[in-house]
Amino acid sequence: MLFINPVAAMVTLEDLRGDANLTPKKFAAIFRNFRFVERAEVQEFEVFLISEAGDCDDYAILASVVLGEKGYHPKLVTIRMPGATHVVCYIAEEGAYLDYNLRGGFRKMEKCSADLSAIADKVAKSFDASWTTASEFTWDGGIRKIVTTVSKIKSSK
Repeated sequence: MLFINPVAAMVTLEDLRGDANLTPKKFAAIFRNFRFVERAEVQEFEVFLISEAGDCDDYAILASVVLGEKGYHPKLVTIRMPGATHVVCYIAEEGAYLDYNLRGGFRKMEKCSADLSAIADKVAKSFDASWTTASEFTWDGGIRKIVTTVSKIKSSK
């Protein structure tokens, strides 16, 4: 059971890690009232949780770490589009990705194949945009390491 700190009425990293029944959908629901605040750098997890404000990479990276500790197999994906970059956390067991833009809605995850191009297609469509590159990456101790990158090839029609 998730314990919410009664003094601050916020979830802590310890709460997330201690919840034996934490699922990706339950994780998303916890963040439904967080505000979108774009940051140049990824916030420390505790800062993100205390402020209840952040952006897609704060959310996706935290999801990857916490749900990875729960036995899930997350994949962090950055999708680059003209004028925008977005990060999601794909959960293999769910066949879907967690998206900070969906956390407050009825549909907390977006069903999709694990293929980087398929994820990029779905994310770009949600932005009403096209994508240029999609990269899978890992996050270890504040270091982002690219695993693989795919590029969208434009047809010459």
